Amino acid sequence: ISFPSHICFLTQFNNMLLYCVPKVIQVGAEFQVRWRIDVDGMKVRVLKDVEFPDSFLVSGKQRSLELQASPHPSPFVSQAFQDAIAKKEKQSESFKSAVHGPDGEVQEFFKSEELGRRAPQWVRDKLVTMCMRCKEPFNAITRRRHHCRACGYVVCARCSDYRAPLQYDRNRPNRVCLECYVFLTGHLLPEEREGKHKGILEKESAEISGQSLMCSFLQLLDKNGKGGTRGWFVIPQDDPLVLYVYAAPQDVKAHTSIPLLGYQVKEPPQSDPRHLFQLVQSKQTYTFVAETEELKQRWMKIMEQSAMGNAPGWELGFLSCDNF
Repeated sequence: ISFPSHICFLTQFNNMLLYCVPKVIQVGAEFQVRWRIDVDGMKVRVLKDVEFPDSFLVSGKQRSLELQASPHPSPFVSQAFQDAIAKKEKQSESFKSAVHGPDGEVQEFFKSEELGRRAPQWVRDKLVTMCMRCKEPFNAITRRRHHCRACGYVVCARCSDYRAPLQYDRNRPNRVCLECYVFLTGHLLPEEREGKHKGILEKESAEISGQSLMCSFLQLLDKNGKGGTRGWFVIPQDDPLVLYVYAAPQDVKAHTSIPLLGYQVKEPPQSDPRHLFQLVQSKQTYTFVAETEELKQRWMKIMEQSAMGNAPGWELGFLSCDNF
């Protein structure tokens, strides 16, 4: 098991999961226990992560762990946790009475109801380039990254300058973002934050990537074609004629957007070992580099349909990001 490159060792008991890491000084036992997570209330789900395949989330009351199985696929690893959870649920009559309604139907648990009661899944630092609340870009000096201990968002110091007791951490005060602080304490939002509407670029990457015609990493070359910026590119289902460009897959605001209508999709005439394709209209040319030839062809096919004003989903079928 690794996350993303650190080796760990998991020991599962009937009522507890131990997360162990190698000791820095090898004296006595080879591993030391870093966290203990109760099986009671634990949830496990396989993640669909483009950068880290075969990854899964173990969410407990005390801690949430995002892990990558190696060398075995995650469904085999996570199934062991699911079996232990199912066994624990069968043994607990109190669990049954809490989860099942009067007709025996399983009730839905809303995420907001678990806020502060369960350790959140942290958004990885490298997946965002801006605060997930105020949308200001991070930098190493004046705006550093912090995690809200309630929702797991990556936020700046100004947006996380609040503390609220969290039940999963024995009701000790923890750093939280303003939205979680309001929810957990009942304090009202400041008036200047009310009534704020999203702009055209304020489509959250993770949200529209899950409902997209096409999304993947691409490199957008500069005018001389020698250098460029790698980003996360998305054509959403609800806005199929626009290409949104994000610096990272979890950013809450697009860096820019490109209306595709009227563009021509071409392959550069010169021979180049890279997987290049272009959007061309009048004097404007965008040159992209895909990671594979297959990915390049898919992007060209989708963009051609969008540029002609067609809805690509009807002609080509929705191309989910889960394919990449």
